[in-house]
Amino acid sequence: MSRTLTSFALVAVLTGLLMALCLAVARHGYPFGALGAKRLDEIANAATFIPLAAIYFFSAMLMMLLPIRAAGMVLKNAADPLFWTVVILFATIVGTVAAQWAFGQRQAPWVLWNWRFLFVAVVAAGHLCINEFRRNILLRSLAVVAFTAATLACLFWTFSL
Repeated sequence: MSRTLTSFALVAVLTGLLMALCLAVARHGYPFGALGAKRLDEIANAATFIPLAAIYFFSAMLMMLLPIRAAGMVLKNAADPLFWTVVILFATIVGTVAAQWAFGQRQAPWVLWNWRFLFVAVVAAGHLCINEFRRNILLRSLAVVAFTAATLACLFWTFSL
């Protein structure tokens, strides 16, 4: 958990510094500052997390069904990298928004009010609880059902409000 928070904070700060640099350069009238800010702003949005969550939930479902050695391989080569991708993309968004807010864009924090960011929380919670799910046969069975439902929902439901 502390490693996750440390990585999140570091990436958010680094992204915030880069966005601040781009906004400062753009404020001085150089067009490449706006280009850099646009690139950082477009690197990830809330809709990106839906397919990542689908892939993560599918790998989590496989970890519940497979024997321990195969589940360990899925954890190491699929679930962990997907978890870190979600954490880093969300940290990038938070860092970008923080820098925009610091440079006077008072509406920037409202970007984080998108309900699709709940997928970040669900993936993080699932990843932190994955060991508990494997230990208990009842929890493992319930996790298979929940991860299967989550995978299918992320793939086939429109999530439009």
